[in-house]
Amino acid sequence: NKKSVIAIINGTDSKTIQEVLDKIPKKSREIVNEVTLDMAPNMAMAARNCFVHSKQTIDRFHVVRLVLDALQHLRISYRWEALEVENQAIKAAKAEGKRYKPEILGNGDTLKELLARSRYLLYKYKEEWTKNQQMRAEILFERYPMLYQAYKLVESFRRIFNMLCKKKAKQKFLQWKQDIMDLKLDSFNSVVNSLEYHLENILNFFNNRNTNANAESFNSKIKQFRANLRGVTDVKFFLFRLEKLFT
Repeated sequence: NKKSVIAIINGTDSKTIQEVLDKIPKKSREIVNEVTLDMAPNMAMAARNCFVHSKQTIDRFHVVRLVLDALQHLRISYRWEALEVENQAIKAAKAEGKRYKPEILGNGDTLKELLARSRYLLYKYKEEWTKNQQMRAEILFERYPMLYQAYKLVESFRRIFNMLCKKKAKQKFLQWKQDIMDLKLDSFNSVVNSLEYHLENILNFFNNRNTNANAESFNSKIKQFRANLRGVTDVKFFLFRLEKLFT
């Protein structure tokens, strides 16, 4: 079947989305058996009302991004702590009439630089790290063992989506949730809640392994196109250009 963009809709209100999708003949909408989407409730409602015979599949990339964001939140919280400690040390040195000298770590970073520059390595699997990132990660995880535990769990979470058996994947998700709860990391609370609420729709990925990748890629192209224009003043002309470029 030919794949195509049905519509680019202004806004995310479920009623507006449904009004546009309802323009598709009912018979055509009734044969849709799967809809991939993010975790937004408005999108779920519109999909449920318009495609009544379909199953909803939470896109794997949105779930993984939520988990990665929680990991980054933990890193950032450690960075703020390091900044506060450094500020206090600077004040103390100044009060004593001395010049503050930060600790220089084995790779040449200060502690706050280590936490700032570790951002990208946390997005990667270990086997994808460069030599500099390997050195930085070793120092980072030695200083912050809880961050290391969280990183390992995030890595294991991402690998669940490589599994082929839905039943085994469900067991892995439930075990992962318990492992996170045992660590008692507040930054992962929203992830655990989302996993509990959306688990069945997340597991629907393992039926056909469908994702929103094409739509997300197309959305990124639109954003880049808009950025290159330094904003949009004439929306109708902008949409006309999109139609000519991408159809």
